[in-house]
Amino acid sequence: MLKPATFLSDLDKPDSLIYSMLMRAPIAMAFVNEAGDVICMNDRFHALVGKGAANAGLERIQQVFTSINTVRWAKLWQQLQDQERLHTREVLAVAADQPPSLELTLMPVSSKDERGAFIYVQDTESVYQTEGINLLRQEVLESVASGESVNSVMDLLCRRVEALAPEVVCTVLLVDEDGRLRHCAAPSMREDYVQAIDGLPIGPSAGSCGTAAWRGEVVEVTDIAHDPLWENYRELALSHGLAACWSSPITMKNGHVAGTFALYFREPRGASPFHREMVQACLHLCLLAFESEESKQQIYQLAFYDPLTDLPNRSLLWDRAQQSLKRLARERQPLAVLILDLDRFKTINDSLGHSRGDYLLKTVAKRLEQCLRPRDTLARLGGDEFVMLLPGMGSSQAIVVAEKLLASLAVPVMVNTTEVTPTASIGISIAPDDGTDFDTLQKHADLAMYKAKAEGRNTFRFFRPQMNDAVIKRLEMEVALRKAITEKQFVVYYQPQINLKTHELHGLEALVRWRHPELGLVSPASFIPLAEESGLISQIDQQVLEAVCQQRQRWSEQGITVDSVSVNLSVADFKYADVTENVRRVLQRYPLPPESLTLEITESLMLNSAENTLATLESLRALGVKLSVDDFGTGYSSLSYLKRFPVNELKLDRSFVRDLSDDPSDRALANAIIHLGDTFKLTVVAEGVETREQLDTLIDMGCGVAQGYYFAHPMPVDAITHWLTDGPEVF
Repeated sequence: MLKPATFLSDLDKPDSLIYSMLMRAPIAMAFVNEAGDVICMNDRFHALVGKGAANAGLERIQQVFTSINTVRWAKLWQQLQDQERLHTREVLAVAADQPPSLELTLMPVSSKDERGAFIYVQDTESVYQTEGINLLRQEVLESVASGESVNSVMDLLCRRVEALAPEVVCTVLLVDEDGRLRHCAAPSMREDYVQAIDGLPIGPSAGSCGTAAWRGEVVEVTDIAHDPLWENYRELALSHGLAACWSSPITMKNGHVAGTFALYFREPRGASPFHREMVQACLHLCLLAFESEESKQQIYQLAFYDPLTDLPNRSLLWDRAQQSLKRLARERQPLAVLILDLDRFKTINDSLGHSRGDYLLKTVAKRLEQCLRPRDTLARLGGDEFVMLLPGMGSSQAIVVAEKLLASLAVPVMVNTTEVTPTASIGISIAPDDGTDFDTLQKHADLAMYKAKAEGRNTFRFFRPQMNDAVIKRLEMEVALRKAITEKQFVVYYQPQINLKTHELHGLEALVRWRHPELGLVSPASFIPLAEESGLISQIDQQVLEAVCQQRQRWSEQGITVDSVSVNLSVADFKYADVTENVRRVLQRYPLPPESLTLEITESLMLNSAENTLATLESLRALGVKLSVDDFGTGYSSLSYLKRFPVNELKLDRSFVRDLSDDPSDRALANAIIHLGDTFKLTVVAEGVETREQLDTLIDMGCGVAQGYYFAHPMPVDAITHWLTDGPEVF
């Protein structure tokens, strides 16, 4: 038992240390004498009593707790004399919004002339409620992270809220583009009520939810029977036993109200402090779930649809082609594949500007769509190239469609103040005569399209076996490529990557060039596709990796610091070579920090052999090298692979950067990818930066790294060495 001589005498002195400690205690505390008189209490204890400021109108302990009378207090006091602490549970006299019973801890204290006890009060129900909210938060966050739909997440949220607070009915409504309420989750609400309010317009007097969405602020109606906001819906609510409703808007970061979160009560009343604490937590969870759903929709659009025309892209086209070929093989039906390429589009684009060229492409896409059946597929592969899948169509029917397509394009288009009449060349292949797999059909349609261009444009041609001149030229190029690999005719150029926050060098990208003995430098665009098709790309990649690491060692010996160099790897490297072992051997020959090497991979790699790919990428990361996804957003962009694969970096494709300053679509897409990188904690590198305006826009978006002609062109070893040595101001 504590026995400080002056302890009790200081309790009623506001300037004493013990008094100050009592008042500032984080829990409800009071001092009671042997008779049960409350000598002193802090504000938290007095809040339980509910009578103003602490120590105003002091009480007896029998008045604070109805379960303690004179006899029980005497018994508790007797027990306390033989114990250091005594725990008991008692019922409050004034419950209000407090739990009906509380856990008390009594600790005896005495001085020379007086005895008493400190009483500590613990709100165990409040602890239970806090733990319940934390558990609710954890479950909902796990549901969001696992990629479940927003309806499923909201249903879980409502059920957990109702389990914590059985007196409420919880609902979540969405607000559609027309300003109408749409059902999202209401697990305990009667179905006829849900159907009755689904589709109702929001407005200034539209019940609690419709008004909250309209105002963009909380609406708390404690009595539906008499509140004017419910005038038009009062009978509906009352007939379902709903007497009060507290609704909060779910407001996105851009200020848009996406939905409402509401608690209904069966009797007229307001929300308790616990309800308010719970709703605050739930609104945050709703916002996270809605933002996640919005991001998934954006990523799905990026993954499967062309951002300019909203047509299916290469990935979705490939998927539909596989389905069509399987179905038509069973049904023994033909499949027509048409490739359409606009004539002289580059001239139009260069003379009128990229933004007006994009307008023309969107107009063409709409016209082509109108010529096709609902079951057909129209895709844009990039640039001015469109592909069509026409299930069940043979040669005669394909002719009708091709003529219809050309006629639809022949109508002039006003591009700004210029009248343009687009024409196109169309190549056609028919399955199964021209091929039984999509790659072959597409290749043959492509050959036919080039034949149409060669024969005057604005026409169509069917594939014929003799259209293989280009194939012969390709074979000649392949022979030259094999010789180039043997004679090591490939050289490495380097382009700087700049950190936009520090204005310092982030790293270099290694770019391969073919120094042909007769043709001079050959662009990668001319030989990389052929190298990939012929299986030679892995040998080229290996030579480049070897040259880069060797040069890094030379720079290190010269005292030149380069934190990171990026080297491109192709899909073939993962199919036909042990990438990890190759990289390990090179790093052993040129002992440099593994983290200074970044390997760039394409999104198409994620489409094939996902499990093997994942294992290979994880083994590369185990070596310590970094991984970057090149040309992100132009292929199979997917939240699932960003979660699974251990990548460090996303490269924003130059097609998004090109018209960044004057094209809202490109800005929106670039912003979405940069935001995606922030979400997954990945570095985003913007490619193809050529103007100050593009650079400023990227900086405003929060992009971390950029490269392009604005900073420097790709340079051979001698030039980049001088560039690094001089330490130029990058911007």
